[in-house]
Amino acid sequence: MNKKLILLAFFAAAACTAKAAVNNLDTTKMAGDPPLTISGSVDAYYKYDFSGHKNIPTSFANNQNSISIGMIDLGLKKKVGNVSFVGEVSFGPRSDQSLPTANTNYHIQNLYVSYDVTDKLNLTGGYMATFIGYEVISPAGNFNYSTSYLFTNGPFQNAGVKATYAFSDKVSLMAGIFNDEWNVYQSAHNVDAFGAQLFLAPAKGWTAYINLLTANNSTPTSGTEIDLTTAYQITNAFKLGLNAADYSATDGAGTGGFEGVALYPQLAVSKMVTLGLRCEYFKNKAGTYQSAGPAAGESVTGLTLTANIKAGPLTLIPEVRLDNGSKDMFMDSNAAAIKSASQFVLAAVYAF
Repeated sequence: MNKKLILLAFFAAAACTAKAAVNNLDTTKMAGDPPLTISGSVDAYYKYDFSGHKNIPTSFANNQNSISIGMIDLGLKKKVGNVSFVGEVSFGPRSDQSLPTANTNYHIQNLYVSYDVTDKLNLTGGYMATFIGYEVISPAGNFNYSTSYLFTNGPFQNAGVKATYAFSDKVSLMAGIFNDEWNVYQSAHNVDAFGAQLFLAPAKGWTAYINLLTANNSTPTSGTEIDLTTAYQITNAFKLGLNAADYSATDGAGTGGFEGVALYPQLAVSKMVTLGLRCEYFKNKAGTYQSAGPAAGESVTGLTLTANIKAGPLTLIPEVRLDNGSKDMFMDSNAAAIKSASQFVLAAVYAF
């Protein structure tokens, strides 16, 4: 009931602000109507698992010993006065795998409208890339080409309405009501998931996001995830990132969940070349919930060494990854169960 009242309050606020927008629209800004902004990326890769089998069960880049395509991602954005919209659509195997069900046509990554009520308060509604986690679907937004277990098991997108208030340039708070299931355009039953994000900028070059997403219903993503995402540009050459998360499943998702932490140190050795590590620990909690990764009650550690070699809008990404499970969860060259897996990836990402 409380969530429904909050949702009604969102719509009432939106109606009032929409009326204010019509009455107070800045005609001088409309006279200089800004252009439509187009952005996106395309990517391709080669991957080889040294066992000769597909082994590491994280999202994307899972073709073995093949020169493969990722996706083409196209984004549109425009803002007139206080009103803006974002639309983003993708095509290709990486796009298909970002859906909970198979789709070989296209996928809407983002589709939402936004209104700046004041310089400090913003209202946004639609289908949005999730605020949870460190990594994203588009390869242009990640340093590593392969993805973490935390990314694979968390939400990719959330549909809903949210309000963000900036107390200052160092502190802001977002709260919203979202559909009861992750990664879909419509709710399974109700709009009854609650999400919040506290943004902090403790020092120059340091940002931190404390995130919460919770729902208690009969959907497969029912449960509560608490997430910390932070990055600190310590020097001009050295950056350190961290993602830690805990998910507790309930009802439709069963019992159990997952927990984990990933560290992302990166060092720029020249203007064109940056080296980075992803050091991850991920555990599937005991229970009926099954993660994309280790069995219930088991864990996996991963070490990924990645280089970004830039040539204008093109980034070449050579990468070596080593994963080790607490119990046998991979295959060797004879298809026998073993604890560890290793792979090499060479990817090319063109961003525009």
